[in-house]
Amino acid sequence: MYQYLSQPEPYDPRFKALAYYGPQWWFTLHMVQTPMVALVSVGLWMLADLTAATTNLGVLALAWLSRIATFVFLIYYTALDSIGGFGLARAILNVQSLAKQGKLTTDQVAGVISVLNTTWVDEWVGGVGSFISLTGSWAAFFASLFVALALLVDKKSSWLPALLLTAFGWELQMSHTMPHGPIAFTLLIIAGVLVWRANHHGVNIP
Repeated sequence: MYQYLSQPEPYDPRFKALAYYGPQWWFTLHMVQTPMVALVSVGLWMLADLTAATTNLGVLALAWLSRIATFVFLIYYTALDSIGGFGLARAILNVQSLAKQGKLTTDQVAGVISVLNTTWVDEWVGGVGSFISLTGSWAAFFASLFVALALLVDKKSSWLPALLLTAFGWELQMSHTMPHGPIAFTLLIIAGVLVWRANHHGVNIP
């Protein structure tokens, strides 16, 4: 992780990513992205609230399951961005700064790098495949699936927005990095607009 993220990298199809601009970019990206997690959570919660007037217990149960999953998503994705996002970026930048000032020896830098790399793959707090990462990702999927079903059964949504919502959750469960993240949030935006138009402007969506 450190060897890749600590310096700018050209585009490499092996990593399925665009060119990387260095740890300062990683820091800025996640400082912007973390509040977006909260906005996504608010959006999912608002979608669930469209079913609030129903008397169908099944719909109410699905809506509350979605809210619970949304809450879990908010907590664990914020934690993920804090540890593997801007927190990690600042650690890398601080290591580089201290090394440049001569306050860390070569061996000390190597030790810090080993700790950061180990943390990145840690089974509990790592950036990929960890408890935090997987919990947040699966919570996003179930939040979107449950709210899609609730809206569909309650006739607040048609099949297209419901499928787009579910596809959003699945893409985000796969990964929030390029290309999955951009695809996921594009699907969520389209689904949200379609549901909003159907419920506030009476536009029939297939």
